Amino acid sequence: MKNIIVKEVKTKSDLRKFIAFPDKLYKGNKYRVPQLHMYERAALYPKKNPAFEFCEAKYWLAYKNNKIAGRIAGIINHKSNEIWNEKHMRFGWIDFIDDLEVSGALIKTVEDWAKDKGLTAVHGPLGFSDMDLEGMLVEGFDEMATQATIYNYPYYPVHLEKLGYKKDTDWVQFEIKIPDKVPENLKRISSQTLEKYDLKILKIKKSKEVLPYAKSMFYTLNEAFKSLYGFVPLTDKQIEKYTKDYFSAIDVKFICFVLDKNNEVAGFGISIYSLSEALQKAKGKLFPFGFIHILKALRKNNKVDMLLQAVKPEYQNKGVAAIFYSEIMQAYIDNGVEIAISSHALEDNKSAFLMFNDYETRQHLKRRCYIKKGI
Repeated sequence: MKNIIVKEVKTKSDLRKFIAFPDKLYKGNKYRVPQLHMYERAALYPKKNPAFEFCEAKYWLAYKNNKIAGRIAGIINHKSNEIWNEKHMRFGWIDFIDDLEVSGALIKTVEDWAKDKGLTAVHGPLGFSDMDLEGMLVEGFDEMATQATIYNYPYYPVHLEKLGYKKDTDWVQFEIKIPDKVPENLKRISSQTLEKYDLKILKIKKSKEVLPYAKSMFYTLNEAFKSLYGFVPLTDKQIEKYTKDYFSAIDVKFICFVLDKNNEVAGFGISIYSLSEALQKAKGKLFPFGFIHILKALRKNNKVDMLLQAVKPEYQNKGVAAIFYSEIMQAYIDNGVEIAISSHALEDNKSAFLMFNDYETRQHLKRRCYIKKGI
């Protein structure tokens, strides 16, 4: 390992190199969807990310023969460790050439920091929160990724396992073929649920009409996800950031909020036109021309990504999901959508996929969170 040096990211120049490295590693790859660099910087820079109120992080670049050969982030989410009664270090933003010495040097650097901080396990890939990209791809290497998921080469999990990491949990996504009409069974359940529980559908014509309900939506997400793997409830500052970043320009035709009698969000579904091909053309940058590809994709597309869905615990398994799936599915049909990619869900969360029983589906992708205990 004499030719390999791991350096901590200390400067803005280092951070730019850290963010840009995968673009070089995956140049010409037709499956990876690059993240916009501006959003990467916002996540990784402490002054831009409210999660740093309860997280610590360090980033490193690995050099082989004086050339960047890999990168990794180490993250300590103190709130997560407190909630789940763990002493875990997270790793994320991991990329490396097919060289076990490089991947090993990166992982060892994170493990050493974990030991120094008195932690007993390392797991990932994970971000600061569940709104960040998470999970290492283990199935679906010849499938187009989405804007909300990680893509990696097939050798990544091979390296992790050689370095002593084992499966902790898997997330799966499905490709759903949009039918000619919404299944009658789904519409029937939706109608019955609306009447039985005195619920209503929020009628939205402009994106600004969503904003008054954004905080309630995220509170519903917090409640719905609180028992899921590694979840940490979003703080008000995080909610404010995500609302500002995403909701002002979101396409309302693929949003459905189900409200209770108190006008609180009982359940919701949010989809967006697929930006996968547009982001590939943009190559991680909005300017000078990247935004043009994104705007075109947002105007008309035959594919959507189902970003987020959640139901308040007191309404779960009572048909509320049928309401927003029915509404959004009709919007897909009305707008010529042919394929939907589900959001990722834990493989043992069978209820997350019940709504797809009436559709033609296939597994699209599988991602894994690895763990190494007793470091």
